[in-house]
Amino acid sequence: MPILTVHLEKITNLADEDHIGKSDPYVKFELEQDNAFFDKDFGEMKSTKKKNEQNPVYGEDFNFNIPTLNNMELKVKVMDDDVGPDEELGSCKIKLEKLDLGPEPIDVKRKVDNNIFSPDAYVFLKLSYTE
Repeated sequence: MPILTVHLEKITNLADEDHIGKSDPYVKFELEQDNAFFDKDFGEMKSTKKKNEQNPVYGEDFNFNIPTLNNMELKVKVMDDDVGPDEELGSCKIKLEKLDLGPEPIDVKRKVDNNIFSPDAYVFLKLSYTE
């Protein structure tokens, strides 16, 4: 089965949402096929947590087995590891069929948070698709 590889490089300019201390961000990837009536789930993966970091660097790879790129959507959620429920710091959706994916990784930069008083937050990924 073909493999989508997601390389999580880094995130820049995360807003500090914690009132005590700094945010402890991690990234949650969800992959689904966006169909007209029934979406099909292809899994969820999480990065490591980076303690007290507003510009975390990850260098982590995630592999998803998927049958096709048609209607595939990668949801990227940047979360803050909290004592209580984890808080979402930002997110974006990437429609994979609109990218010209192949075995060579391509750079993908997406805005995950609109910051009002500071620069916007971005996630930096490298995506590849091997059949």
